[in-house]
Amino acid sequence: MERPTFTERANRFWQRVTEGMQLNEIWRQFEADARSSYRLYSKEVDSARAAGESKIRRAFHIAGQFLWAVLDKLTPGRRILLLLALALLILPVGSWIWQSGSSGAYTNAPDFHFLAALLLFALLIMEVGDRVVMKRDLQIAKEIQAWLLPANPPQVPGLQIAFATRPANTVAGDYYDVFARPGSGDSPRFLIAIADVAGKSVPAAMLMATFQASLKTLSDTPGPLTDLVARINRYACSNSQNGRRFTTAFIAEYDPATRGLTYVNAGHNSPILLRRTGAIERLDVGGVPLGVMDAAPYVSGEVRLEAGDWLAAFTDGVIEAENPRQMQYGEDRLVTMLRWGSQLAPATLLQQILIDIDRFVERAPQHDDITCILMRAV
Repeated sequence: MERPTFTERANRFWQRVTEGMQLNEIWRQFEADARSSYRLYSKEVDSARAAGESKIRRAFHIAGQFLWAVLDKLTPGRRILLLLALALLILPVGSWIWQSGSSGAYTNAPDFHFLAALLLFALLIMEVGDRVVMKRDLQIAKEIQAWLLPANPPQVPGLQIAFATRPANTVAGDYYDVFARPGSGDSPRFLIAIADVAGKSVPAAMLMATFQASLKTLSDTPGPLTDLVARINRYACSNSQNGRRFTTAFIAEYDPATRGLTYVNAGHNSPILLRRTGAIERLDVGGVPLGVMDAAPYVSGEVRLEAGDWLAAFTDGVIEAENPRQMQYGEDRLVTMLRWGSQLAPATLLQQILIDIDRFVERAPQHDDITCILMRAV
């Protein structure tokens, strides 16, 4: 068997390192990681310059704050390892030290830079090990969360539905679902829900799971939609840390027989109802976010969907998506997209909206989870 040439081995090595990514893709990924790391550490750095403080002194002060911001993220043992490596790096190469004794001569000091590099490499291995374990756990959490969310919209008489979500991190705090309400008889009614848990990542994802469980369980009990929302709120209050972990939600019940949509907006972004005539209505009747007040009152609103009407329900990650100039996507642009694509299928229009969001934000990082449900009455 012919041995691979040096060029072939080098190409295999490069493909394994880059996973087939192009240089421009690698640079964009590095740039995004660098910005994310800088935002993480710069939160703890006070860059304001005190009166009479020189620029050099201020630079050293900022560097010290940044170093402490890094050290605070490490365990005590790894902090010592990093400080020792930095101290060894500062030592001059090949410096002369006085050798005491009868001869009293100078001798060349050893080079500690190689030892410093080994310590930094050991620290890198430990940090990467933690990251791999965390990434594996987050991937499992992502898979579990995917089980909690519907993969495809159900068949609802009189409605065409599409939904999509794009988490800012591996797991998200956004929730959406459309399902037939149990016990609604021969002519089933359908619950439509979209919710946004305060915060992001793992804590928000855990509360999202509790919201999903409470909605699915409590919807089995017959009764008005306001009673269902009130029961969900009482359950949310028991897990909200005195209102610090609240959830905004839009929960609606659709009756295909009458084409009526009863809804409760619990502090959520008001869904946009685009009538066939071009008129805009906001579904804003409801109450406070879930988990804020145990005995909060909720009222319901009601609309009738006519053929050709569009309903867009979304989380704030859609309209608050920012570009590099810190301009937000905004509801006006979303309405413009709804008007522009009113003749498209909901799945196609939703895809175009996501593309338009990507075009707007350019290369700015995603700060919040993005979730949207589009419905067209037919």
